[in-house]
Amino acid sequence: MRTSAPLQKERLNCSAALALTTERSGRLFFKGVREADGEAVTALGREARINATVQGVSPIVRHRFRIGGWSCLAFAHIAGRHADLGPGTDDLASVGSVLRRMQALSESAFPAPPLADRYVPYLLPGEAERLSGTGLLHTDTNPHNILISDGDGTAYVVDWARAATGPAWVDPACTAVRLMECGQAPADALAWLDGFASWRTADPRSVEAFVSVTCRRWTARVGERGAEQSNTRFRHLLSYPRESA
Repeated sequence: MRTSAPLQKERLNCSAALALTTERSGRLFFKGVREADGEAVTALGREARINATVQGVSPIVRHRFRIGGWSCLAFAHIAGRHADLGPGTDDLASVGSVLRRMQALSESAFPAPPLADRYVPYLLPGEAERLSGTGLLHTDTNPHNILISDGDGTAYVVDWARAATGPAWVDPACTAVRLMECGQAPADALAWLDGFASWRTADPRSVEAFVSVTCRRWTARVGERGAEQSNTRFRHLLSYPRESA
């Protein structure tokens, strides 16, 4: 077995991340967590269990094992790069395509926790109900979690440890916010978001609840000044006209 240099760990929810070349299985992507870290082990186990449901939008798990105090997964390796979400990118069609495939995923296929559960300390009365839905959500479509294959430009979404169930428009809307974060003009990001039927028909009250609780939580974590830029990007979601508005 030949091992590449460790991959950059930025934004990875694991202690080790390696690309491996093996005699039997070929090229693999390996990620592992120390078993002493109970939260990380739980997240890795969730990612393993959801893999069968998200095949086609995420690499297949080839091996799952425990060794020497580590819990590990080995995925089919995707030869490619992280998505470019910045101005002038050619990746948005591929990113949109994988997100549309994700729109077909349902909570019935995998019992992920409700999206509202992670916001409990910040919810106002009635907001939890407005965040309910049957969509299976990734909830963290930052560029490091979207791979563009070298071969045909297909996009794959990786790291499903934070999956949740809720309104199907949440992942496209959060990706539009990522576009703004990467330098896209709000109008351009929202025009891209308009390509998703789930967004065009979203209940404005649900969108308002999601934006409000997201801003509340981020403000509580980093303070009003620290949260200002992120909260402004999320609030752009409120100004965009939708069919149901």
